[in-house]
Amino acid sequence: MRDHRKLEVFQLIDELVVSIYRHTRTFPQTEQFGLTSQMRRSAVSSAANIVEGAARSTEKDYNRFLNLSFSSLRELGYYLELAGRLGYLSDQCKDELLSSQGRAAAALASLIRVRRQA
Repeated sequence: MRDHRKLEVFQLIDELVVSIYRHTRTFPQTEQFGLTSQMRRSAVSSAANIVEGAARSTEKDYNRFLNLSFSSLRELGYYLELAGRLGYLSDQCKDELLSSQGRAAAALASLIRVRRQA
């Protein structure tokens, strides 16, 4: 069984999840079941898919869950941009979160690429 906690990409995404939760606390109450929920869901989904994939017995399943994780991470990027345009995040905060999301996405894309070549 693979240990997801040893993956640098998992650690990056896990830190991003915590940041998303912290920053969405200040979103308007009217967004509780809208953008707040969607941002949190996509961030958690990205981390959880790595955990679930690591627990799978076949390489094919593991790779499939890594791809699902990547999709959720890209979805989060859109939500971050939207939250910035709506004024829910300052430009600085949005840029920092997008930078973290981008680093995590690049690391995950690299892992997926390496696994395809193996």
